[in-house]
Amino acid sequence: MLIRPAQKSDYIQVAPLIVQAMEDLAMKFTQSSDLEKSIPVFEYFFQQKGNQYSYENTLVFEENGEIIGSITGYDGNKLNELRTPFLDHLLEKFRFEQIPEDETEAGEFYIDTVSVSMNHQGKGIGRKLIEAMIIHAKEKGFYKVGLLVDVENPSAKKLYERIGFKIIKTKNLMGGQYEHLVFTVK
Repeated sequence: MLIRPAQKSDYIQVAPLIVQAMEDLAMKFTQSSDLEKSIPVFEYFFQQKGNQYSYENTLVFEENGEIIGSITGYDGNKLNELRTPFLDHLLEKFRFEQIPEDETEAGEFYIDTVSVSMNHQGKGIGRKLIEAMIIHAKEKGFYKVGLLVDVENPSAKKLYERIGFKIIKTKNLMGGQYEHLVFTVK
């Protein structure tokens, strides 16, 4: 069992985890009703530098050589810079023209996705990944770590609240309703 920075070569195992975390949003981005069709987009961006889904922004949970969890996070102040290459690609390849609402804020380290393989959920892996990312954020000088949780995902919200995240506000993002939670780093 090991939590480590992701490597480019992890893309085959990590991209499906990112898509699993995003669900409907991934399908909206690729304008598909098939979640699987979104995976190649995230495989591509995971391998690139300078975007929100890059391996540079990701930690993975590895067990016996298999990646069973991942978490992606970055400086919230850099959201527009990091998502521009992604949105440009979506426009070119999928004619996706919508500009998503800002999901994070300046001064906040933002956890974009956290995901654990279905057959490994309920073992505390998500919590360990979040705690590792909080430490990572603190090492980078952040005192606030934020994330969004779908209002229809109460079990994830409970996990975040047990870790110490507090609800700040409700936000709309691409037609969905989310709660913005923040953890204050001590």
